Amino acid sequence: MADKRKFYIDGAWVDPAAARDLEVIDPTTEEPFAVISVGGQADTDRAVAAAKAAQPGWAATPPAERLAFAERLLDVYKRRNDDVAHAMTCEMGAPTDMSRNDQADSGSFHIETFINSFRDFEFIRPLGDHAPTSMVAWEPVGVVALITPWNWPMNQVTLKVIPAILAGNSVVLKPSEIAPISSMVFAEMVHEAGLPPGVFNLVNGDGAGVGTQLSTHPDVDMVSFTGSTRAGIAITKAAADTLKKVALELGGKGANVVFADADDKAVTRGTRHVFYNSGQSCNAPTRMLVERSFYEQAIETAKRVAEETTVGSAHEPGKHIGPVVSKQQWDKIQGLIQTGIDEGARLVAGGPGLPEGVNRGYFVRPTVFADVSPDMTIFRQEIFGPVLSITPFDTEEEAVELANDTIYGLTNYVQTQDGARRNRLARQLKAGMIEMNGVSRGRGSAFGGVKASGRAREGGVWGLEEFMDSKQISGWDKDA
Repeated sequence: MADKRKFYIDGAWVDPAAARDLEVIDPTTEEPFAVISVGGQADTDRAVAAAKAAQPGWAATPPAERLAFAERLLDVYKRRNDDVAHAMTCEMGAPTDMSRNDQADSGSFHIETFINSFRDFEFIRPLGDHAPTSMVAWEPVGVVALITPWNWPMNQVTLKVIPAILAGNSVVLKPSEIAPISSMVFAEMVHEAGLPPGVFNLVNGDGAGVGTQLSTHPDVDMVSFTGSTRAGIAITKAAADTLKKVALELGGKGANVVFADADDKAVTRGTRHVFYNSGQSCNAPTRMLVERSFYEQAIETAKRVAEETTVGSAHEPGKHIGPVVSKQQWDKIQGLIQTGIDEGARLVAGGPGLPEGVNRGYFVRPTVFADVSPDMTIFRQEIFGPVLSITPFDTEEEAVELANDTIYGLTNYVQTQDGARRNRLARQLKAGMIEMNGVSRGRGSAFGGVKASGRAREGGVWGLEEFMDSKQISGWDKDA
């Protein structure tokens, strides 16, 4: 593998201009397993300059050539899937099986989906029969900065890099400094797949440094960011002076509305979803709203699932959950669990402290609270750990009101056998995505939210259009 202290700029691994070392910590062992360099302004400038120089030529390539690159990359990615998985196990604590089958596999899934969406993408489309000489053209934005998170590294890298490049942009990727190694493996794959120099560049760094430098850089035309709402606000403000296009995919506090007629696996399914990836998913259904007649039964089911959920080393195979990513995250989660207790929520399972038998690693006990009211912190704040809050409701109207009583709006969930009720709630719940009765979004659907969850749309055709500008043309000669 390439030297972890180097950056990938203009088609080559290069030394940073002014190196500052940063240890990458394995959250299972609490020990460093790699050292990266943190970039400075000169490194950011060099990467942006390479992207700017390469972008016009790349945009001028035939779409079929860009598609061929993505197909080559998919082949390389599938061959190196285990390398990607191992990196993520070490850097962010995804257990071996989950890292290979879900975390790493999400990358090839998205590459393949974008390939399928791009094949039929019309870059120039007629406006309509009413305006025969009016056309809509889709064109690349230019130089795009991509700032990705640590919780689903390859999921987010491929959701941004692939559509941006297929659209004709050049990119500078800044992965999370907490989980950067998988992105360095990805850069090796991009190089092997034969992308022209300068179209893809990678600079490691933190948000306050390289992140801000990219957000304010006059030669960056767009910033696409996935992460916390706090950081998304800061990026928006930083990008304002240069009037960049900004796409944000931010936090969530998903409501899972469970009616008494829900299927018998609904509560188990929802609880497991909260604990999945150690609770570190922005679309987790962390607020379970349960119809009162079914409330105590749902609590008992959630308690059982929590007690059956094992916690263990990310380096071991199995269906257990691993650690959370860092000591900082562990401390935050512990503080919020204690806040839930202090504010009067009923602790049903789990609680503060390390799981039994664990003396190192950033492990969190799978935790369930009941009797959580809307005025409690754990009802309102994104915890980003394996913590479920359960709240009762009496009527459908109250359920909708509780679900929408949040600044966030990423994913909401509905569990009921009443089809008309499902359809009503699907329209009334304020979120970018609604999933009902355990049915996942179809392949090619857009991922994104509303309100404080940001308004990016990633995936499929919408993900391609996110990295383009539309141009309205009149007087088009259809016969030329």
